[in-house]
Amino acid sequence: MELEETSLDGVVILTPRAFADDRGVFWESWNARQFEKLGLSTNFVQDNQSISALPGTVRGLHYQAPPHAQAKLVRVLAGEIFDVAVDFRKGSPTFGQWTGVVLSAENRRQVLIPAGFLHGFITRVPETAVAYKCSDFYDREAEGAVRFDDPDIGIDWGIDPKMAVLSEKDAAAALLRETKTPFAWEVLV
Repeated sequence: MELEETSLDGVVILTPRAFADDRGVFWESWNARQFEKLGLSTNFVQDNQSISALPGTVRGLHYQAPPHAQAKLVRVLAGEIFDVAVDFRKGSPTFGQWTGVVLSAENRRQVLIPAGFLHGFITRVPETAVAYKCSDFYDREAEGAVRFDDPDIGIDWGIDPKMAVLSEKDAAAALLRETKTPFAWEVLV
């Protein structure tokens, strides 16, 4: 497993080693021992999957508040997405900053997003299937969202925001400056 750091501390890109032969390709997408060797100790308890019919479908920017905060390990099973993490930790020197990565079934890349970050993605092709592991169980009372097209965050989704396919919940999400974050940045000494 190859680990690549991003501009946001804790958000990492992981690319598993693949083995190809006449039948196709095989790889381990998650292995607890391998993750521990990389210094990643997230305990996952739930797997989620979505299929988006249309390109330009945006899911996000989502979070789940403590005590049910979730770290996520995101990968694409079919198609391609542009996946985004936004630092949502009050007091962090990178609060409100974002990083993004193209994830596809072809490139096998995954992104690990710790708790304390907003998460979202946009599909780039039809019938895109996304799977992600979560470190805590879904809790409706703990869920929250921030506008995907918030001008203070300034994410370049690669499309006109008016063309995005959104859920009602995501279309009604508040701006970052209108949202009180439940996460605090901690300096570890």
